[in-house]
Amino acid sequence: LLAAIVLLALLGSLVNTGSSVFLVYAAALAGRLEPVRRAVWVIAALAGGTGIIYLTSTVPMPWRIALTAPEFVFTLVVGAVSIFDSERARAQRRLRRADEEIERLATIAERERIARDLHDLLGHTLSVIVLKSEVAGRLITIDPGRAEREVHDIERTARTALTEVRAAVAGYRAKGLGGELANARRTLAAAGVDTELHADLPELDAEQESALALAVRESVTNVLRHAQANRVIIRLHSTADGVVLEVIDDGRGSDAPDGAGLAGMRERISALGGGVTRMTGPGGDVASGTLVRVTLPRATGDAHRQGVTRAVRP
Repeated sequence: LLAAIVLLALLGSLVNTGSSVFLVYAAALAGRLEPVRRAVWVIAALAGGTGIIYLTSTVPMPWRIALTAPEFVFTLVVGAVSIFDSERARAQRRLRRADEEIERLATIAERERIARDLHDLLGHTLSVIVLKSEVAGRLITIDPGRAEREVHDIERTARTALTEVRAAVAGYRAKGLGGELANARRTLAAAGVDTELHADLPELDAEQESALALAVRESVTNVLRHAQANRVIIRLHSTADGVVLEVIDDGRGSDAPDGAGLAGMRERISALGGGVTRMTGPGGDVASGTLVRVTLPRATGDAHRQGVTRAVRP
């Protein structure tokens, strides 16, 4: 590009005044140079070339001015327009690249969200199915009637899981936080775990409620899978700063690193400005077992339902 500009400038300086439109063509090419500062300096030099032509021309005055002045003006105008068009084209290319990158990142984030949600949904439900299957297997010779009821519960749980997976893929949540708390109580009761529930349901936006509901589900799933607990306390209450959810069990506790479910919970809660804390053993808030505390900041305009704190034992 620079070579073409220099060639056109030389042609403009060698031919007579009336034919030095080569300088205008060179200015049009110079506007494409990067960075813009370089393009400005080259166009200024080309405009100066018209001055050289004016000084060396043999055309008498005032025709010399009448011929060289338009070339000077057109060189500057065409060069400025070329710079403007080139910058606009570069900006459009940058915007296209930014849009493509945003779309790519949004696709990755959506895939991760679906993966976390499906893990939470299926992990909890499959744990319940395994638990009930073990109970039915032990009762099939001792109490066939109860074993049959457990099998029916397994079928109902599997159908519910299928419905929830479809809803998750579609981006919906049919059950709210209250429904998830009630489901957690039933699930723990089916596993023979004494459950105490203290819930003061606050008014939350849809995203916060979904995140807390999935946090309850993941915490209860971990209790069923790993804790070997006899008693679980679930607390949900509002503070001056936001909402606090606590799930405490008296199980064996664990210092193992976070699994995929807890890591997904942390990511989901962190995205809403909250935090997740896990404490276990004598160093935590409980003498044994595990405490999972989820905190979410209060959203603007939150109001609380006039609910009554309740303690529930199955």
